[in-house]
Amino acid sequence: MTYDRYEMMTVTRQARVLTITLNRPKVRNAVNPQLHDELSRIFTDVDRDTEADVVILTGAGGAFSAGGDLDWLQALHGDPVATARSIQNDRRIQNSLLDLEKPILAKVNGPAVGLGCSLALFCDFVFATPESRFADPHVAVGLVAGDGGAVIWPQLIGYARARRYLLTGDAILGAEAAEIGLITECVAADAIDQAVEDMAQRLAAGATHAVKWTKASINAGLKATANAVIDRAAGLENLTMLMRDHGLALEAMRERRKPTFVGR
Repeated sequence: MTYDRYEMMTVTRQARVLTITLNRPKVRNAVNPQLHDELSRIFTDVDRDTEADVVILTGAGGAFSAGGDLDWLQALHGDPVATARSIQNDRRIQNSLLDLEKPILAKVNGPAVGLGCSLALFCDFVFATPESRFADPHVAVGLVAGDGGAVIWPQLIGYARARRYLLTGDAILGAEAAEIGLITECVAADAIDQAVEDMAQRLAAGATHAVKWTKASINAGLKATANAVIDRAAGLENLTMLMRDHGLALEAMRERRKPTFVGR
């Protein structure tokens, strides 16, 4: 299995461990149309890769991913065909992550926002530095949290806490995220590489099929919940992508001010 066709991420292999690095560092690995499309395919390819047993997902340049690229979001706004295509890719990303039997570890340095946050939280292990920032601010830009947040946050920290963050869009730092169970572990910046490597090697040295199929068994319940949520959340996000409030939020982001929503 080769990954030469992927341009917005780099894929490296060390023995049985595959590392996927989101690679748009100048924009904090914000997701543009090409990266979005590549993310909708990469985890299916990884699942078929017979030379890899463990996966690490990270971002280049001191960020995991800052979420959707503003230029792309503005290009999508008001276009029902383009937004539907984008939402379809979101569903593919979520489902392919849940279907991936190989254990996947997120190494988070810096912001993991929006889709970037969902990518991290859908991983089996999430290691982050104290200064890392997790946020799903869809509501802050007039959108439904349709690319994974409505699925995964309640499963990790419970519905009460999930509402606290998903209905406000507030961020949470790495140390607190670990304390409440949103992520696996908070690790100092100078120790995170080693911590992730140690866990990856431990998993790779384990009984491969026992590890994979135990993960698949755990994910069976999560997938049942996800099946009840993904289509509704995705459809409602698509609707809000066409609304005036989202356009007002994008304009405000361009002008570095808070939006004033009008409720339509």
